[in-house]
Amino acid sequence: MIRISSQQIFSGGINRLQELNTSLNNTQQQISTGKRVNKPSDDPVAAARILKLDQELSRVETYQRNVDLADNRLKQEESALSSSIDVIQRIRELTVQAGNGSLSPNDRRSISSELEERLGQLANIANTRDASGEYIFSGFQGSVQAFKQDPDGSWAYQGDEGQRVLEIDDGVTVPISDNGKDIFVKVPAAVTGEYVTGATPGARISGVSVVSEADLSAAYAGGFPDDISIQIDAGGNLVATDSQGGNLNVVPGGYQSGEPFVVAGVEATITGAVPGDVFNLEINERQSVFGTIDNLISGLNSIDKTSLDGQAAFDDLIANSLINLDNAQENIILKQTELGGRMNAVESTKTFLADSSVYTNEIRSQLQDVDYAEAISNLSFQSFVLQAAQQSFAQVSQLSLFDRL
Repeated sequence: MIRISSQQIFSGGINRLQELNTSLNNTQQQISTGKRVNKPSDDPVAAARILKLDQELSRVETYQRNVDLADNRLKQEESALSSSIDVIQRIRELTVQAGNGSLSPNDRRSISSELEERLGQLANIANTRDASGEYIFSGFQGSVQAFKQDPDGSWAYQGDEGQRVLEIDDGVTVPISDNGKDIFVKVPAAVTGEYVTGATPGARISGVSVVSEADLSAAYAGGFPDDISIQIDAGGNLVATDSQGGNLNVVPGGYQSGEPFVVAGVEATITGAVPGDVFNLEINERQSVFGTIDNLISGLNSIDKTSLDGQAAFDDLIANSLINLDNAQENIILKQTELGGRMNAVESTKTFLADSSVYTNEIRSQLQDVDYAEAISNLSFQSFVLQAAQQSFAQVSQLSLFDRL
């Protein structure tokens, strides 16, 4: 026979009531928070997995912010490049219009005035800033204005040649900027001619153009095209040499003033020269789009077309400007194509991160979220048990042996 003291009855009853209260409070907390696991002791295994899933979600959210930043930067740059192409196209239309031989000097000055406005507009586009106030075409030096006008009126690049990259997923980086030097400055220029040595009045080289890209490439197999020097020898023949001193074939080989000739796929015309005069064909040069427009404006305002030299210089100006503007547009279009590839990569990563977030949240929900129907049922049962225990303890606590004396 086991003897149970009054103290044991009271201690056992209180302990049981405390256990029931704890269970009831835990269930009530689950319902109020919506979480089945509120502390590690609720389910140690699930708590460890939930912690890892929370870390994964935090990682995904960080990359999603990077993806949004990259998307915004690339879209802003793409918009700026599209606007610059529109401006250059308008400048090209004005250049074609300026080449009309029936225009008066006043008409050309009017075109020049609009070109100045368009040049300023293009410079503003090249100095586009992002939401944080940084210049998007300045490379790493975002606080430095990309293009600044010098006292002589020309536009010079002020940034560096850096390219910012951003990590948008584990091991996945994407460039989010491009420097203005590669886009607006390093533009292939038209092949031009220059009178180098000699003192012959009226001697000039004009009508320079590439008529065969294949012949030009063949003449410089395995290397980059460079300047070609053309000299009229004592016998009245045209002698062409490259920058390494190698001889190039000239067709026709005999010099005739005002008659075109071809060397390495480049056609040119020399006028008014005598034996001993030397001319250069400048190949593979680079000229900024701002320099092209500046030269065009200056030429429209200063070249006198009434003389043969002036007419030839003006024709060369228009022809070379059109080639340079086309090259500038092509350079920007190539950059747009590159941007399109980056934007596709960003969009794919954005979709992948969104799917990963949904999948991770689903798993965490299964481990952490409470089943309300089950929890409410448990709460009702636990409330009933607690109430019964409280009533029975109240009755038992009133029993005493002294009542039987």
